[in-house]
Amino acid sequence: MELWITEQQNENVNFSCRVKKTIYSEKTDFQEIEILETEYFGRMMILDGVIQTTAFDEFIYHEMIVHVPMFTHPEPQKVLVIGGGDGGSVREIIRHSGLVKVDWIDIDGKVIEACKKYLPEWNHMIQDSPVVELQIRDGLAHMKESHGQYDVIVVDCSDPVGPGELLFRYDFYKDISGALKEDGLFVQQTESPFYHRDLIRRIQKDVGSLFPITRLYTANIPTYPSGLHCFTIGSKKYEPSKPSVARVPDFETRCYSIETHRASFLLPKYVKELVE
Repeated sequence: MELWITEQQNENVNFSCRVKKTIYSEKTDFQEIEILETEYFGRMMILDGVIQTTAFDEFIYHEMIVHVPMFTHPEPQKVLVIGGGDGGSVREIIRHSGLVKVDWIDIDGKVIEACKKYLPEWNHMIQDSPVVELQIRDGLAHMKESHGQYDVIVVDCSDPVGPGELLFRYDFYKDISGALKEDGLFVQQTESPFYHRDLIRRIQKDVGSLFPITRLYTANIPTYPSGLHCFTIGSKKYEPSKPSVARVPDFETRCYSIETHRASFLLPKYVKELVE
């Protein structure tokens, strides 16, 4: 009997792929976690039926959500990651030199435990990093308690349902602004320009009311809805489409480059309409 995983991307569209076997499955206090071995995409993590990351294309998502803001800021020393339980975003952040502290906040420790065990390539560098401090707690509460602490905040959250819903609201973005330094910036994954147009418009409006510089950029991620994914940056000082001339990658990447950084802000007209 063939096994398939099917994600409903909207009421009219499903995305399916063939599964070799289920490696891990557990329902936590917050969500249902599954880690599968798939035929085409390799290992895959699913939360509440929604694909979060795969061995096939995780490098695209993690490099683009991290290195775009990190190379926008001229000297990021203190960084906060909200979510990102698979460890990929923290893995990419600690490749940067000059870091003093990386606070990693996730509400569901079961996700982190499962990924450490079954997706070790996502987070193999993190274990020995002296700058990373992991806290299993509510990211919303942490944000309210943090005042002017961070250079860069990466909101690597799941979709705006379940525990991730509150991370897509005005009050959360207001708390982010308060947690950033005077020249700080943040990034958040903000879904598909095909399937989540109203959400993207609302986020642009909310972030734009709080940050003097608000930008949208995109990356092609095969296993995410429609294949084209959006990221939103709110910056207090630095223009995200112009990476810092003082810093260039001194490590190997598979997707990110300074040229890719600049190009990701050149939006197709139908996407540009969402931010105008």
